[in-house]
Amino acid sequence: MKENDKDKSIRREKVLKFCNRYAVLLQLVGSFVLYFLIESMSRHSFGEALIFLDESTKVFFYNTLLIFVTTLPVFLFKRRAFWRILVFTVWMFLGAANGFILANRVTPLTGPDFRMIKEGAKVLTKYMSQAMGIVLIAALVIAVILLVILFIKCPKYNGKRNFKLIIPGLLLAAVGFFGLTQYCYETKVLSSYFGNIAFAYQDYGFPYCLTVTLTDTGIDKPQDYSEKLIKSILKSESKLEPGDTENVPNVIIVQLETFFDPKAVKFLKFSDDPLPNWHKLSKEYTSGLYTVPTIGAGTVNTEFETLTGMSLRYFGAGEYPYKGVLKDRTCESIAYVLEDLGLKAHAVHNNYATFYSRKTVYSNIGFSDFTSSEYMDNQKDVNEIGWMRDRTLIPHIGDCLDSTKDKDFVFAVSVQGHGGYPTADLIEEPAIDVWGAGSTEANCQWEYYVNQLHEMDQFVADLIKYIEERGEPTVIMFYGDHLPTLGLKNHDLKNKNIYQTNYLVWDNLGLKRHKKDIHAYQAVAELFDSIDLHVGEMFRFHQTNDKKKSYQLDLQTLQYDILYGERYIYNGEDPFPKKDMIMGVKPISIDSIKKVSGELYYIYGNNFTQSSRIFVDDEEFPTFYRNSEKLIVTDLPLDPEEDVEHIFKVGQLSNSGSGKILSYSEDFAYKVPDKKNNKKS
Repeated sequence: MKENDKDKSIRREKVLKFCNRYAVLLQLVGSFVLYFLIESMSRHSFGEALIFLDESTKVFFYNTLLIFVTTLPVFLFKRRAFWRILVFTVWMFLGAANGFILANRVTPLTGPDFRMIKEGAKVLTKYMSQAMGIVLIAALVIAVILLVILFIKCPKYNGKRNFKLIIPGLLLAAVGFFGLTQYCYETKVLSSYFGNIAFAYQDYGFPYCLTVTLTDTGIDKPQDYSEKLIKSILKSESKLEPGDTENVPNVIIVQLETFFDPKAVKFLKFSDDPLPNWHKLSKEYTSGLYTVPTIGAGTVNTEFETLTGMSLRYFGAGEYPYKGVLKDRTCESIAYVLEDLGLKAHAVHNNYATFYSRKTVYSNIGFSDFTSSEYMDNQKDVNEIGWMRDRTLIPHIGDCLDSTKDKDFVFAVSVQGHGGYPTADLIEEPAIDVWGAGSTEANCQWEYYVNQLHEMDQFVADLIKYIEERGEPTVIMFYGDHLPTLGLKNHDLKNKNIYQTNYLVWDNLGLKRHKKDIHAYQAVAELFDSIDLHVGEMFRFHQTNDKKKSYQLDLQTLQYDILYGERYIYNGEDPFPKKDMIMGVKPISIDSIKKVSGELYYIYGNNFTQSSRIFVDDEEFPTFYRNSEKLIVTDLPLDPEEDVEHIFKVGQLSNSGSGKILSYSEDFAYKVPDKKNNKKS
């Protein structure tokens, strides 16, 4: 060995000896540096991270210790250097992911996001280019390769591991950190209640908040929870008569994706009124501001509050009802309540069925059928970045109303206003020119978004016209689910509240107009009140208790009882059996089959869509959509000489990219025509 190599070896041994001697202290310093980088990514600024360190020093060091404690188990292993790097890498990856998410939506990375990886991956394609996606995948592959190399190359600890010291030390660190956490709660350094999750991450740091959203789910059991307490809360409802249950009109609720009045933004200028129909209707019918639970990725949060009359503020920071409790438990909703009055409940959404678990959850909140994008034959009517336009909903809402002779409840969810909002001009001739956002890229984003709103405004008018022409007694409530992820702050808005969108109630019943601001969880109670309807325990509660001092506390107690407790509100019973929900309000069927030539067949039937796939004897074959009554199947090698009856059926392929079949049509028996006598079975 050369002298130089010996020197290198000696220096290496000295460095390793130093690192092993002061490993705990170095890990603590590394945790501090790592956390600073994480906060820099979260706040998109080193300067903001320094300000956070200066102004919230105790919180900063608490989060540093949280990361540090997660690194301590590395002392159990020989390859402690590798495991230390791995733990730091995981934290760095989570911090980078949070920074990316915050660049595209207001809500940070939370525990429920890990339960929605499939949905997130699908939406991610809307926010990044194909090139960015390739770079991301390449980076992940390289990271995995580097970790494998590190595992092989990293030095092993050659000293004796004193487990009698290490294990008690780990337990002592865990107990000490738990005690520190309790002390921080008592001294108000930390809080486990997140009234605004985006602000909570800014106030209490990413590692702590992420941990809370991973572990804090459900609703805390109220003090003195008992049947007696529930009955006392419901006492005021007992005097309320059900109202006019014999003359309930059609009820339609439309959740408009990312809809609000852009004129509320102080700095924006427009070449024309972006929402002419909405503004005209707001002067003639009930309307106001609609307070929603979240911004950014708040679609199903607002949907949940609206449909159930429950408030998300009482759930743990990590509870996401559509990904949590509602996947396994039924819940009172407007769908169940109106069904008891004879209205069949339909759901319509021009996005794929499993988006945010709707296919599962809708059956647990009372919907009889669900028409998702897979059951729509106008799937190609999309906007500039690929979201289906809101106008595609109108014929499918009509199908729901046509499906019964009686009255109907239809809940429609739109998707056109969804981001991400492009920073380059995609609309060649925009109906509305927009400026004032401060940069060319921001103006492009706002102009794209406002023109989507302009088309959504026309959809509102067109749907109302369609319902007017039908002539059936109907009330329609439109509302926006959250604001766009375009960096809005309270001071940017005339109403100074980024949690307020807009709502409008149209009717052909001659209802009295009201100008009133409401919360999403109060919306159905208000709607019912306007048509003299007082049904459903949660909705009756809002109608009779919203002025009481104990209103919010009682609401929390009722929510716990219904979703996690004994359901004393229903005398301990479960009055809401899970629905055997069907997919698509119009049945898909095969009427006849024609062999064209060789392995090419025409399939004739009803209600086919671009998502329809032909299965023969349970095997899928290449299928091409021609129109709603005709599919073309290729590569189908059926032998007429076998004299076998084959079973054909149509499967609706999920648009999520999962490859799953959502439902099948009824079987259709078919025998290939005999070549000699051209007979068909």
